[in-house]
Amino acid sequence: MTAGDESRLRARGGRRPGPGSTRQAVLDAARARFASDGFAAATIRRIAADAGVDPSQVIQFFRSKDELFAVAMAVPASALERFDTAFEGPDEHLGERVVRAYLEAWEGIAAEREPLMAMLRGAIVNEQASAQLRDFIQSRLLHGTQGRGDDAMLRAGLAASMLIGIVTSRRIIGVPVLASADTETLVETVAPAIQQILAG
Repeated sequence: MTAGDESRLRARGGRRPGPGSTRQAVLDAARARFASDGFAAATIRRIAADAGVDPSQVIQFFRSKDELFAVAMAVPASALERFDTAFEGPDEHLGERVVRAYLEAWEGIAAEREPLMAMLRGAIVNEQASAQLRDFIQSRLLHGTQGRGDDAMLRAGLAASMLIGIVTSRRIIGVPVLASADTETLVETVAPAIQQILAG
């Protein structure tokens, strides 16, 4: 077999060296594709093409799109810490910290943003994604409101709903005036309302 034949085979099969690197390439491609297209529109074929592998390899690692979604959507520890630390410190600037944490996590670096956006997009059409997003939000609320009073969970839930609504309007629906607003303007505008809800 000539070097040219080997090159053509690699291009057609899209194989990457080593099962570990191939699996990671599929996961990276799946996170990006789920985040950009949502669960329903993201296909195994598209994810495989993004990863440079054959679709059969995706199925070898992950038996179905549902299983691939579940593994790909593992939220990194840095995002969890960002949400949790927002509730630490004096109540005086609680609203600002929480708004900033949400926007930074949902719209910041790709490693945090893409799993969260994929969950959000997928939750609209997929029960597994809906359950993942629900569990994620509930766990963050439980962690952040410990020792803050009987109605703290409800207040935090209302604040989270508002902030997720803003993210949805900006990144999924694409409401122009919201999508074009810069982060500091949003923090300045929304923080007083979130402060009132959370701190009373």
